[in-house]
Amino acid sequence: MRNRTRLLSAISVAVLIVAGVLGWQHGRSPATEPAAVLTAPAGAAEPALNSLRAMLANYRQIIVLLADDKALEVHERASANAVGQGLFHDNLAHADTLQQQLAVLVAAAPKQGFGAVEQVLDYVESDAGLFDADRLAFREVLGALQAELGRNGSLPAVKLHKRVGEDLEALAEIEKNYEREIQQIFSRFESRAITLKRERWGDYLAKLRKLYSREQILKDYGVVMPYSPEQLAALDKSEQESEIIGRGLPPKTLVLTFDDGPHPKFTEEIEAILQQYGAPAVFFQVGRNLGAVGEGGAAKLGANARVARKLMADGFVLGNHSYSHAQLSKETGDKLKAEIVNTDTLLRAVDGQRAPLFRFPYGAGSPEARQWLDAASLRSVMWNIDSLDWADPVPRSIADRVLRSVDAEGRGIILFHDIHERTIKALPLVLDQLVAEGYQFAGWDGHEFTLSKGRNSEAAKATVTTGYNQSWAIVIGIDEYAKWPRLQYAVRDAQAMRDTLSQKYGFAPDHIQLITNAEATRTGILAAFHDKLGHAGMQKNDRVFVFYAGHGATQKLSSGRDLGYIVPVDADPAKLASDGIAMTELQNIAESLPAKHVFFVMDSCYSGLGLTRGAGNAFLRDNAKRIGRQMLTAGGADQMVADGGPNGHSVFTWTLLQALAGKGDLNNDGYITATELAAYLAPAVASVSQQTPAFGSLPGSQGGEFVFELRAEGEFLNADTAQLSGEAIALNTKLDAARPPVSAAAPVSAASAVVVPDLQGRERKITSLPVVGSSIRQQAQRANDRGLQLYREKQYAEAEAAFTEALKLRPDFALAANNLGYIFFKQDKHREAARWFEKTIELDASRVVAYLNLGEAWAKAGDSDKAAKALRTYLELAPNGAGAEHARELLGKS
Repeated sequence: MRNRTRLLSAISVAVLIVAGVLGWQHGRSPATEPAAVLTAPAGAAEPALNSLRAMLANYRQIIVLLADDKALEVHERASANAVGQGLFHDNLAHADTLQQQLAVLVAAAPKQGFGAVEQVLDYVESDAGLFDADRLAFREVLGALQAELGRNGSLPAVKLHKRVGEDLEALAEIEKNYEREIQQIFSRFESRAITLKRERWGDYLAKLRKLYSREQILKDYGVVMPYSPEQLAALDKSEQESEIIGRGLPPKTLVLTFDDGPHPKFTEEIEAILQQYGAPAVFFQVGRNLGAVGEGGAAKLGANARVARKLMADGFVLGNHSYSHAQLSKETGDKLKAEIVNTDTLLRAVDGQRAPLFRFPYGAGSPEARQWLDAASLRSVMWNIDSLDWADPVPRSIADRVLRSVDAEGRGIILFHDIHERTIKALPLVLDQLVAEGYQFAGWDGHEFTLSKGRNSEAAKATVTTGYNQSWAIVIGIDEYAKWPRLQYAVRDAQAMRDTLSQKYGFAPDHIQLITNAEATRTGILAAFHDKLGHAGMQKNDRVFVFYAGHGATQKLSSGRDLGYIVPVDADPAKLASDGIAMTELQNIAESLPAKHVFFVMDSCYSGLGLTRGAGNAFLRDNAKRIGRQMLTAGGADQMVADGGPNGHSVFTWTLLQALAGKGDLNNDGYITATELAAYLAPAVASVSQQTPAFGSLPGSQGGEFVFELRAEGEFLNADTAQLSGEAIALNTKLDAARPPVSAAAPVSAASAVVVPDLQGRERKITSLPVVGSSIRQQAQRANDRGLQLYREKQYAEAEAAFTEALKLRPDFALAANNLGYIFFKQDKHREAARWFEKTIELDASRVVAYLNLGEAWAKAGDSDKAAKALRTYLELAPNGAGAEHARELLGKS
């Protein structure tokens, strides 16, 4: 007979010594071997084995998920329990399926079905990947198998019945060792006749935690635990009369005020903008947005109180804007009193240091209302500059109105509202111009509005903002030279640059002058600068970007100095001085343009000689004020530039395009400056070619920085989302290895410095801008954008981390939820993907592509009913959508 004593002894030793890590060896006595080995057709046991493995994975994940759950926060425990319940009930379904599969095998002819049953038992008894405690997951299945075998009277069935019975006895011994821990974890679920385990449980759990993490299990089931309020907080960073109006402030002094908040989304974005400019502000809060006051006068704060607390923690001032935003001039008695006093109670509950400032809704007060203000020791604050952002839907119009009013008043209090997205767009336009014109912003010091010079000046050093009215570009690419070697990549580089400027950075197509091949004569190029730009109505707050891809050359002057040239299509090599366009000529053109910032990017041989005199400061102090004239070249004066980049681009232009796609945002603030481009391109290009880009300022520059503002990505990942080729990914990997790592959550340190040649070949150390404050919403968007970039490079693990970070910051971020789901889909985790697509639809049911993604995920997961439902919904919403044909094809298969 089989030696069960030896089996149990081995199990006990394994449990006591290494917590069940040793495999369960199934002993067998020769006397009980069947007369002939039962065989089964290849693969007959595989469906049952797959069900066993699925059960085991869920069983292990439940243990990891719920172990030590007393240490979890309440909301974390609730999520873990919910996902654990899902896993548990999934296992019930797996168990039912497995029992049906085994019943079919038992009913089959002995040499087929029983042979497959033998394979299943071999796995349970002796698979090297199983721990002793794992086998408890199979106890009920073995019990059902034993009963099924008992109904079959054949000799092979009797032998297998006996073998299963001995296995169950061995499981009972394991169960005794782990009883307490298993009971703690599984007792919260519906009982299925199992009570379980013990001895060195901690060792077994440690092994499981190497296989699974609680965070990943939750994520697989559509749950990302958001950051706690404390963690989010850590991530973020004068008239004397009774009524303050603003006309008593010093000249060129302004007070910024924002009414009607706190708003759960927009207030933080406005705060982040103000922090970038170092501008103080007063936020007049509506009481019911903060919470409620009970009958006994006790304040009960709501969710938005967190936003208000953060404002105060970051140095901003909170004021009272009534409880319900009623027109107080029409209220009297207790109702009027409650509008004022209740909000004051809530503000004191937010922070006892709230400012004693009040603003009447609609500016409408009354003598009785002012008496209540006096009784509450509150001062009324009005305004003399109204943005009308509550009425005007156009950000540029709002900005123009404010700037005209400021120009007329010369000082005062500006009224904005922090409940409109258009205010977020208008505010930087206003602040850019005001800073450029020398206005300063006053803050409340507890008694009056005064200037805080330290706050304004220090933060201004870190201010990065475009603030451009219009954007212009001249883009030149020449392949088909008559008297110079033909090039292969220049025109394609120029076309790609034009597309990037218009599609990603908002350059109007009619403001981009593309000049290629035969058009790129000396006359044609110079005419584009003098005629197209000179007579196009360019203004002082505009920017100009110039890109050149073609031949470059140098000529030694009689003084011994080398002079660089770009080579037009019609240039004669023997007449370079007359046919070429000297770098000094480009400098003169740059100085003559009225635009605030001009940036030349030259992808040509010998393009390093762009500067013959002058110097500039790469750090931003007051970018809106300073003129900027900058040049970035593909290589030094003695270097040939490299062809052969991916997609038919030069190495330099490919790297430049990748930088403008987001990689050049070294401090992760949503802006890419010319300095950051140089800091990214110089080491990256040098690492994969024999050229070193050079960078510097041209004559006439006053330290201003050309700035690209990254647009928020809004793409919901789907089957049509483009990814890079293998060649492009391979080169990007090499380029990224040459720079410090940048992640969505941890931008490169502002102290990181890069040595880049200047335009005369001298070494120059440049650093990226310090990181400035940004709202949680902005941080989440950047994490999502980083994830999209990583997806395109097929870095799925890194993309998953980025989208997860976005959801930790913003649990309601439907875009990131879909994109995380698609990362799972690309890794063939179809059920996990489906859960996230369902979450996307729950968050934003209007996202049609999520239904298509969901249908395809369920189709891949084998659930044809759910797939069909999602696909039909997609076709109802988008019968002629881009994925309609694919959806119908999938429906035909389901």
